[in-house]
Amino acid sequence: MAVDFDLIVIGSGPGGYVAAIRASQLGLKTAIVERENLGGICLNWGCIPTKALLKSGEVFEKLSHLGDYGLSAEKPAFDFAKVVERSRGVARQLNGGVGFLMKKHKIEVIEGVASLQKGTPAPKVQIALKAGATRTVQAGAVIVATGARAREVPAIGLVSDGDRVWTYRDAMTAKAMPKSLLVIGSGAIGIEFASFYRALGAEVTVIEAMDRILPVEDEEVSATALKAFQKRGLKFRVGVKVTALAKTATGVSLTVEAGGKAETLTAERAIVAVGIEANIEGLGLEALGVKIDRGHVVTDDHGGTGVAGLYAIGDVAGPPWLAHKASHEGIHCVEHIAGKAPVKVHSPIPGCTYAQPQVASVGLTEQAARAEGRKVKIGRFPFRVNGKAIASGETDGFVKVLFDDATGALIGAHLIGEGVTEMIQGFVVAMTLEATEAELMATVFAHPTLSEAMHEATLDAYGMVLHI
Repeated sequence: MAVDFDLIVIGSGPGGYVAAIRASQLGLKTAIVERENLGGICLNWGCIPTKALLKSGEVFEKLSHLGDYGLSAEKPAFDFAKVVERSRGVARQLNGGVGFLMKKHKIEVIEGVASLQKGTPAPKVQIALKAGATRTVQAGAVIVATGARAREVPAIGLVSDGDRVWTYRDAMTAKAMPKSLLVIGSGAIGIEFASFYRALGAEVTVIEAMDRILPVEDEEVSATALKAFQKRGLKFRVGVKVTALAKTATGVSLTVEAGGKAETLTAERAIVAVGIEANIEGLGLEALGVKIDRGHVVTDDHGGTGVAGLYAIGDVAGPPWLAHKASHEGIHCVEHIAGKAPVKVHSPIPGCTYAQPQVASVGLTEQAARAEGRKVKIGRFPFRVNGKAIASGETDGFVKVLFDDATGALIGAHLIGEGVTEMIQGFVVAMTLEATEAELMATVFAHPTLSEAMHEATLDAYGMVLHI
């Protein structure tokens, strides 16, 4: 059967648009279908604009500590509307950048809502165009990269109304700065918004059902983060179950339970940050025989769904729900489709939380390693004795590394502190190259840098730490 394209990608987030670019580079005639904004949630409503907000909050918060640096400024203030508009401007700039890349690589952008029908050599893609018409196209392969959205729980009131109860999207474009805020969920999204609004002066309480915040992180990191956030004035309620969220005359009322006792918390606004749900509805996946498990598309090591010519990548295909994971999967998937030897898909995937202080990690936590029965060597180095950290006035946090006792392989790294979301990549490269403690010990780290703590932590794992 004649095809209109070699590849059609449904969704233009960091998985979809990167996959489309790589396909074009490999000579595949490619189209991308997008129902809203090029760049997807990450670029328009997630990863990028939230970092713009966080930067504004970080700068404002530092103004209150200028005396520590021998500086002063009179009556620091902020314009909340301009803070939000700066964030939206960053998103618009990058959205335009993705549009430029589509034109540069001769990728046809089709604006509309896609659904799949049986076809060969891949399912047909029917598109409800924004103009109101319908277009059906056939490709040699189709990649579903539709991403995910904020999870809501209507049964207990955890549903955005765009006014008093927010998801991340609402919290990013609030019309006014709230005086008080409840954040339900202490994963990366919840903590980042809690950090931003606290930096601008809101009274923020974070509610977490698990027994610690940032529950996917190493326990030592979670504990240190809790103390650092509390020092900044954030409040936490951990190990509590949310049973109801309701709107009141002045804001919101949240009912929580712990130890058999109920308690009511109130604030002007609430942010629901209890996870995400994959965007699988309306695509026709199940009618084609695509397997869905716990709301996500089941795929093989190359993104294949088991249906001829149909692939899925990124958030729609399951955790970890990270933009860089989606991009990497997209490249691998396209190279497989093109018959090339694909890039390594199982490279270690780092995770980052861009609060103050920052958190970054890759590989196994100490708890996970011990649960697997592995014998490990553990090294730690605190920033409080790192020269660059002291000079910068940013001494909270540490670097923690885990090595396999038998082989010396680096199997995990966990960092909390200033700039660690940039530092983590050094450990990712080391793990990808299967470096051992010997290579890391032999690596020369520039002085003075925060990254010297990476070297010292490695030395500490083997009893050779120098500056403690």
